[in-house]
Amino acid sequence: MVKETKYYDLLEVSVDANDSDLKKAYRKKALRLHPDKGGDPELFKEVTHAYEVLSDPQKRSIYDTRGEAGLTEQGGMGGMDPQDLFSQLFGGGGGGGFFGNFGGGGRPSGPRRGKDLVHSVNVTLEDLYKGKTTKLALTRHVICSKCNGKGGKEGSVRSCTTCSGRGVRVTLRQMGPMLQQIQQPCSDCEGTGEQIDPKNRCKQCNGKKVISERKFLEVHIDKGMRGGQKITFAGESDQAPDVTPGDVVIIIEEKPHERFTRDGDNLKVDIEIDLLTALAGGQFALKHLDERYLLIDIIPGTPVKEGELRVISGQGMPSYRHHELGDLYIKFHIKFPEQVDAATITKLEAALPPRNPVEKIPKNFVIDEVALLELDARQQREAQARGDAMEEDEDQPRVQCAHHQWIGKYSKLKVTNGIPLDSL
Repeated sequence: MVKETKYYDLLEVSVDANDSDLKKAYRKKALRLHPDKGGDPELFKEVTHAYEVLSDPQKRSIYDTRGEAGLTEQGGMGGMDPQDLFSQLFGGGGGGGFFGNFGGGGRPSGPRRGKDLVHSVNVTLEDLYKGKTTKLALTRHVICSKCNGKGGKEGSVRSCTTCSGRGVRVTLRQMGPMLQQIQQPCSDCEGTGEQIDPKNRCKQCNGKKVISERKFLEVHIDKGMRGGQKITFAGESDQAPDVTPGDVVIIIEEKPHERFTRDGDNLKVDIEIDLLTALAGGQFALKHLDERYLLIDIIPGTPVKEGELRVISGQGMPSYRHHELGDLYIKFHIKFPEQVDAATITKLEAALPPRNPVEKIPKNFVIDEVALLELDARQQREAQARGDAMEEDEDQPRVQCAHHQWIGKYSKLKVTNGIPLDSL
């Protein structure tokens, strides 16, 4: 008389199902519920545990007569990893996902693939502009040539009996209504799944089947490549028996440039010119990324403003593969003279547009004439402590008043600029 039918119900079989019926039912449900196929992981574990119990005559007898409580009392709630049981039943190996190494009908389609080795290489903007070939040294594992990846003499390698060759020991522990899965490396085989008689171990690899090798890869940085772009060397990663080597992946890391800023296939640069060149035109030279110098003309009669952006076509970065050149954008900054000779002011007044007229002040307002001074050392320190607020507030000039006067709630600040007060 069967006390509980939960495990039979999970497998959708009758309580008198034979081993063949159980196996067939489990294969059908496990394939549908496996996490790699988008199934429910928890239900997959329950179905696998049900099959593990019912496929074992001793555990099945305890379950039929005393239910899950009987299994707990007898220590029968432990067992192997549900995915390991699934792999054993379907003939699969470990790694790469339980469906990743199977073709149609659950037959092996080839060895599993090893991990990729990822390295980064730092390059300058000049390298990406001109192109560059560099060598990268790396250390990888290769199959031992002395034992051909066997680890020892022929027949000396055997599967670990403790973990059945899986390299891990997995148990399921009952935690109230939940099953807790505990997985630890097998201590007898150190997680390799195999045991080799020390006397018969390969002297070159000491039974590890692989040895270290230093290899140099020639990395070609093509013109126009960008930071974050990848260069792949197929199959150059670590080797291991029955494993397809992964790739070596090189990731380009672009160093910041001291003058140029990259924007796709365009370049940007900040240039400071003197006031005369900005107003009257002239030339300046700019060293490019390929050691050329660009001699750039500012045409007279086209004054350059502070912060103005201008462009030179076809002097930017080459595009990747096609090597078509982008544009070079120049942002101008104007350097003003420290002082102006008073004798030249009349010439400046004649050459430059007239000053803006001074705002007309109503007659009932008091007019105070004040001086605009440079900051002294203390004031400069205070301004810097405030985050250069004196300079950064939308480039508006600040004045230091030698004298001021308040009348009511109104005040007017007047800088004469050489205009007689009685003319206002």
